[in-house]
Amino acid sequence: MTFDTVVGQGSIATTLKNAIRADKLAHAYLFCGPRGVGKTTCARIFAKTINCLNPREDGEACGECESCQAFNEGRSLNIHELDAASNNSVDDIRNLIDQVRIPPQIGRYKVFIIDEVHMLSTAAFNAFLKTLEEPPAHAVFILATTEKHKILPTILSRCQIYDFQRMTVENIVQHLAHVAEQEGYTYEPAALNVIAQKADGGMRDALSIFDQVVSYSGGNITYQQVIENLNVLDYDYYFRLVDLLLEKKIPESLLLYNEILNKGFEGGPFISGLAAHLRDLLVSRDPQTTQLLEVSDDIRQRYAEQAARCKVQWLYRAIRLCNECDQAYRTSRNKRLQVELTLIEVAQADDDEPAAGRRPKHRILKPIFTLLAAAAGKASPAAPSEQVAARPATPATPTPTPQASQTPQPSQAPQTPQSSQATPSAQKLKTFSLKNLGPSIHATSPSSGRATRVQPETGTDVQQPLSTENDTSTAADATPPTADRPVRPEDLAVQWQAFVQSMPQQETALAQRMKIMHPQIQPGDTEIDVTVESEDVIQMMKNIEPRLLQALRKELSNSHLTLRLHLAERNQPATVVYNDREALRRMCDLNPALISLGKAFKLEIS
Repeated sequence: MTFDTVVGQGSIATTLKNAIRADKLAHAYLFCGPRGVGKTTCARIFAKTINCLNPREDGEACGECESCQAFNEGRSLNIHELDAASNNSVDDIRNLIDQVRIPPQIGRYKVFIIDEVHMLSTAAFNAFLKTLEEPPAHAVFILATTEKHKILPTILSRCQIYDFQRMTVENIVQHLAHVAEQEGYTYEPAALNVIAQKADGGMRDALSIFDQVVSYSGGNITYQQVIENLNVLDYDYYFRLVDLLLEKKIPESLLLYNEILNKGFEGGPFISGLAAHLRDLLVSRDPQTTQLLEVSDDIRQRYAEQAARCKVQWLYRAIRLCNECDQAYRTSRNKRLQVELTLIEVAQADDDEPAAGRRPKHRILKPIFTLLAAAAGKASPAAPSEQVAARPATPATPTPTPQASQTPQPSQAPQTPQSSQATPSAQKLKTFSLKNLGPSIHATSPSSGRATRVQPETGTDVQQPLSTENDTSTAADATPPTADRPVRPEDLAVQWQAFVQSMPQQETALAQRMKIMHPQIQPGDTEIDVTVESEDVIQMMKNIEPRLLQALRKELSNSHLTLRLHLAERNQPATVVYNDREALRRMCDLNPALISLGKAFKLEIS
C-alpha cells in the first residue's frame, strides 16, 4: 500500500517519493528488473500516491481520501493496466491511445501501467511512439519489463529508467520473519534461510514457497520440514562428505553419494551443490569474505570450523574438478560414474599438487580400496625376488640374468613373511646385475663399484672392464644401482590407460587400439609384454615406444622397463579394431560384389 512496505528497493522508493514531494514527475517511466522484485507493486503505489488528494509530507499517500479509498477498493478509474503479453497488437495500442485523451474524473493524473512491455510487436511500438513522446499533461505511462534489451531504443530514450535489483537473502528472511510474526506462525531462522535461497532473489517466489511450507507444516516452520517439502539437499550431507574427502575415505564417500541418490537427488544438482559448498568454504577462510556467505549464523560457524581444516590449494583444485564435472555431466552417458570419478579425484587432489590451483599434466588415480588390495597381496604367492632373498646364500658363479638388479640383498630385503625365514648367518652372494636397456647391457660389480656396458651381440666391453675378483667374494656393501621399485600389474594397467588418455588427437586411431590392449608384466620383472593384432600396429607402437617407456618409467618409478610386442596367435581370439579403409577391404574380401557396387555408383570413402 505504501513505499515503506517495498522490500529491497529502498533507493528507488526514495527517488519516487522525493519526485512526488517536489512535484517533478516525468511523463513516462520504465521499471525493469528480474521477476518478483516489486516492479508492478511500485507502479501501483506510485499511481495511488500521485493521485492522493492529501499527500503526507514524507511523500506517502494519506490512504483516507476518496482517491485512495477508490484505489484500495479496486474501483479507481484513474489507473489502467494492460498486459502486453496478451495484448500486443496495433489495435490494442490504439484502444489505449483513445483512453489517454479522456481526462481523470478524480485526482490529477491518469496512470497507464503496461506490464511485460517487451512483448509488444514492432508495429505496436511504432504506433505507441508518438503518444509516448507528446502525451497529454494528465497522462503518466509506467512500463514494466524483465527484458530491457528487447525494447526499441526510441522507446528507452523517452523514459526514466529504474533498474530493480534482486532481493538479498537477508532482506527476504527479514520480510518472511515479519510475515510469520504477523500471522502467528513459529519458525526457525535456518528454515527461512532455505526458503530465501530457493526463491533466488524474488520476493513473490519467496512468499509462494512460504505459503506452501506453512500448509505443509501447519504453521510450525522447521528446517527439517522445509528441506523435506522443497526436496533440498541438507547442508549436513556436504559437511559429512567434505570431512570424508579430507580424510581420504573414498569408499565411505561413495557410499554417502549412493545414499544421496537413494533419496531421489540427481547427480547434477548434487555436484553443483558440492561446488557451491567448497566455494563457501574458500570464502570462510578469510574473515573479510565471510560476509559473502548467505547462510544463518549457526551454519556460518560450521563453515568456519571446516574451512580451518582445508588447505587453500586443495579447495582450488576441488572446485575446479567439480566445475569440470558439472560441465561434462549433461553429455556424459554414465553420469553416476562421472560424479564418482570426480569424488575420487577430489579426495586425492592434494597429492603431488604442483602449485596452488594449477592442473597437473596427467590425472593419476591411486588405489583406493586398500583393505582389498592388502588381502589380495597376502593371498598371492611370493614374488621371485622375495623367494631368492629367502634362500640360504651359497657361493656361485655370476650368472647374467635380467632379474638380478631387482633381487634385494639379504641385508636390505624388506620385512616380508618370506624374507624373514632367511638365516642371519647365511652367506651373502656377490651380485652381478645385467639389465637390457635397448641396445646395450649394464653390468655392475658391487665390490668395485664400476660399471661395464656390454654389447648384446658380441659381448665386447665398451667401457672400463669389471674388477677381476674371485666370484666367491661377498657383496655385503653392495647397493642397487637405482632405487627402482617392483611394478605391479594393476599399477601398469592404470598408467597405461593414463598414457592413452594423454595421447594427442592425431593419434586417436592408435589410442583406440591401445585402450583395449592388456599389457602384462610378471612380478619382479621389467619387461612389458603386449599382444597386438597386426604388423601395422606394431610399427605404430614402435613410433611411440620411446615416449611410452619414458612415461611408464617415470610414473611407475622403474627406469629399466622395456617393451616387447608380438602378434596374437591365430588360434587365440583377438579383438581387432579396423579403420574405415581396413573395414572396407575386409568387407570386399568377404563379398567381392561390393567392389562392383562401388564402381557402379562411384563410391569413395570420405
